[in-house]
Amino acid sequence: MAPHRRSRPGSGRLVRLRTVLFALLALSGGLLLACGGGGAAPGAVHVSQLDGEIGPVSADFVDRALDRAEDERAAVWILELNTPGGQVSATDDITERIIEARVPVVVYVSPAGARAASAGTFITMAAHVAVLAPSTQIGAATPVGAGGEEIEGPLGEKITNDAVAGIQGIARLRQRNAEWAESAVRDAASVTAEEAVAIGVADFVARDLNELIAALDGQTVVLAGYVDDAAAGPETTIRTAGAGVARSDMNLFENILDVIAHPNIAFLLLSLGGLALLIEILSPGLVGPGVVGVIMLIFAFFSLDVLDANVAGIVLILLAFVLIAVEILVAGFGVFGIGGIVSLLLGGLLLVSDTPGGAGEVSIWLLIVVAAVVAAVVALLWLIMVRDRAKAKNLPSRLEGMVGRTGVVHHAIDPEGTVKVAAELWSARAPGGPIAEGAEIRVTAMDGFTMIVEPAAAPAPEDAPPIDAPPTPDGPPESAGV
Repeated sequence: MAPHRRSRPGSGRLVRLRTVLFALLALSGGLLLACGGGGAAPGAVHVSQLDGEIGPVSADFVDRALDRAEDERAAVWILELNTPGGQVSATDDITERIIEARVPVVVYVSPAGARAASAGTFITMAAHVAVLAPSTQIGAATPVGAGGEEIEGPLGEKITNDAVAGIQGIARLRQRNAEWAESAVRDAASVTAEEAVAIGVADFVARDLNELIAALDGQTVVLAGYVDDAAAGPETTIRTAGAGVARSDMNLFENILDVIAHPNIAFLLLSLGGLALLIEILSPGLVGPGVVGVIMLIFAFFSLDVLDANVAGIVLILLAFVLIAVEILVAGFGVFGIGGIVSLLLGGLLLVSDTPGGAGEVSIWLLIVVAAVVAAVVALLWLIMVRDRAKAKNLPSRLEGMVGRTGVVHHAIDPEGTVKVAAELWSARAPGGPIAEGAEIRVTAMDGFTMIVEPAAAPAPEDAPPIDAPPTPDGPPESAGV
């Protein structure tokens, strides 16, 4: 039994609350600092990098970077691109934003060995100037399912025709090879950097960023509208000679979101965050699980917002942990626990819809593993609760049984300290005066969880020797017979 220590009512909750609030404030402050960025002088060359799969975070990043370039009146915005593809909806958002840009946009497929595949083909062809580094490639833009599988039947034909119409419109807008663009979608055609320039897919090849910036000086582009339309946007000549370079890459917050904006990661964060909070509620002495759980849930909701998750899936997952908590607290004979596990599985299945070119859905194997882990943790918590309840029932008789036992002073008592009785440490108090460390003691009473003790050398009241009658001066005691 751990020593009993008195504290103000609610002080433990206040400490935990302050810890959680401090963690949230520190996290928010760090993210705000990470999102900040200094301004650049007008006429600078703004450069951003987009590496990896195209998703909602990528679209938001392109929008932010282009907003900055427009607000600071950049000479040109260069997007260094290297992608295997990505979501159709995010790709559409990026191409639309590039077409509507109020500054010249250059997509530079780099470094050497990079590619602008699938979604990257659309983005590259949408740029005012399309440039590739040596040993790069572009193409293979056939639409596939979220898991990379081929989309068959009428749905596949419908999606392919829609993608063909979209890329042909982009190619005609930028006066590029619309016939090859169609073959990139229908037949997954792909070409190298030099071939792309030769067939009119890209404008030129640049070995590095410095060579690209030098080659852009004097290029003329149309900022908005179709080139064969009377309402075409104004022609702008790119001036890069002597211009400074301003980087505008993903900040820390966008990088974190780019990692967690995946159905499996979002489900893990939501499930483990809820489990951590459940452990904190059922074990109020622990601080760590509650803090970790809150942080996980915050990132989970950020991720789900980016993924445009199904509200029904989120509600079912949260309901699962409510049912599990009820099972542990009221002993529902397994009904609430089973309902919670089923609710968790259904919520994971409904969390994010699996659409062609979308983010995909939560892996069924991940659902099974997480459900098994949650069930194991719940079983462990239930066993702990049952054990604690059994101890609580036996506690009164156990405390009474401590009276009369002997032990040793662990920390000096003056007037309170700690004693070791029956191989356990207890808080103790000695009304008779201080008792040194190491001295033997006897328990005389219990005051809650505090032992009332005295030195073991002191005779117990029932062991005190009898008191003899005092002798008379002239003879035997008065009790003697005549």
